[in-house]
Amino acid sequence: MELRTATTEVIFPILKKKKVSLFVKREDLLHPVISGNKYRKLYYNLQNARKLNKKKLITFGGAYSNHILATAGAGSEFNFETIGIIRGEELADDLPATLASNPTLNAAAKLGMQLQFISRAEYKKKETVGFLKELQASHPDAYLLPEGGTNEWAVKGCEEILDKETSVFDFVCAAVGTGGTISGIINASTPQQKVIGFPALKGTFLKDEIKKNKVTKTNWELNHEYHFGGYGKMTKDLIGFVNTFKKETSIPLDPIYTGKMMFGVLDLIQKDFFPENAKILAIHTGGLQGILGMNILLQKKGLPLIEV
Repeated sequence: MELRTATTEVIFPILKKKKVSLFVKREDLLHPVISGNKYRKLYYNLQNARKLNKKKLITFGGAYSNHILATAGAGSEFNFETIGIIRGEELADDLPATLASNPTLNAAAKLGMQLQFISRAEYKKKETVGFLKELQASHPDAYLLPEGGTNEWAVKGCEEILDKETSVFDFVCAAVGTGGTISGIINASTPQQKVIGFPALKGTFLKDEIKKNKVTKTNWELNHEYHFGGYGKMTKDLIGFVNTFKKETSIPLDPIYTGKMMFGVLDLIQKDFFPENAKILAIHTGGLQGILGMNILLQKKGLPLIEV
């Protein structure tokens, strides 16, 4: 596929001082709803669904999932019915109140997605053979997408984040969630490039998850120093960084993925991790829709809000 995105240089005094250059590939600009890596992950999956004559997309996610909203958007735009299986049966107790307080689920519902809420215990079974067989039997015309959207078709789509123009960069940096996006990036990288992943959650299991995606190259590493306590966790420093970065560059970041990644990249630059004259490319994987929901949670905790 031919999806062109802007690549923008970031101009900060620290970059000039350390004699490195930093660019951001704006995958977040691919589509207003099916944003960033979610568009890449869904592209070949939708083609495969059409080939298999499937009329419906079923997938899984939490209450603020980027993937849930992206799948709803893809269904609306490309004429698939969509069902989102959402973690947390208590959210269905007062659905109007849930939708009124949750921008992600509200937007997904408006795009036509049918929301099904299940218990956390049941949700843990979402990858088991029995659960999936029963779900497929109930919806024979459905194409099943895993939580986060990562499968072989998603990795193939994410391979196209890099192209001939990005081959000039020495380092490629990206946030890591389920590992699908960075697997594609690694596969498409050149032997001269170093790929650095910044996991948004705690744990060292992601290395094995990436290898499961048939990644055979060795020019990559994961930096676990910038997860800020785990998935969905953040601090005043991180919020302040995200707001300052947007003010100074006009590039919005989300606090779950790209904010942590960019914080890590600039901190590593400060610490002389990158050699002089290095050209660094940071991949903006989208996820900006989650800011509205995150601000609701931050307000409840009395923390500063993320500027939108």
